[in-house]
Amino acid sequence: MRYAILLAYDGTNYGGWQMQKNSISVQEKLEGAAAGLFGKRVCITASGRTDSGVHAAGQVCHFDAETSIPPEKIADALNMRLPEDISVLRSVAAPENFDANRTAKKKTYCYKMYLSARRNPLKDKFSVWVKGGADLAKLEHIAGAFVGKHDFKAYQKSGAQVKTTVREVFSVEVKTRFYRESYDVEIYVCGGGFLYNMVRTMAGTMLYFAQGALSEADVIRSLENCDRSAVGKTMPANGLTLESVDYGFKLF
Repeated sequence: MRYAILLAYDGTNYGGWQMQKNSISVQEKLEGAAAGLFGKRVCITASGRTDSGVHAAGQVCHFDAETSIPPEKIADALNMRLPEDISVLRSVAAPENFDANRTAKKKTYCYKMYLSARRNPLKDKFSVWVKGGADLAKLEHIAGAFVGKHDFKAYQKSGAQVKTTVREVFSVEVKTRFYRESYDVEIYVCGGGFLYNMVRTMAGTMLYFAQGALSEADVIRSLENCDRSAVGKTMPANGLTLESVDYGFKLF
């Protein structure tokens, strides 16, 4: 029988979602917990790979298993075997043809940063400190440049191998608030799929524009001509969280 789970994790201590030789992954911990629960190896597929240090509030996974445990109770049974920085929020029986990766229609990531004269250690785990300021109106303005179907080649990690670097971004929303001596900034990016480091580089480009280091013409050129010199830096992984995955129907 096929099951789907909604997963949250703090990616600080992991080399990303995917199983790998040189570091501990979220997948390794989750499949280990599943093997202990079901008494055999279970292959778990996620909606997509999150990079080293990236977090998830709404990762979706599927797996096949034979068990008498009610679907809604599998979450509790897995959590008993998982470390504190990984938690299954929901578990349900899924349609037999459901594939957490291949049937995903939209994914939403959030990049968080805070603009302040001084660092706040209580914000550093899930948000990136930007010393000083930036024009928040410009930050919101440039968000619209990324919406639509573009060639994001300039926004992927150098040397990455993919069939196409064209991706469609459905929306980019900037939310800000002043809280405890800093401006907290959340950049929500919703798209059909993303390149390696794409959202982090988008966030860095938006920040550079808001600080005056890039012009609007630079940003447009980066998308139209795939000009790597016209983008900002790739922001640190700890500011990025996979917020949600949309399949076109209610799963949980």
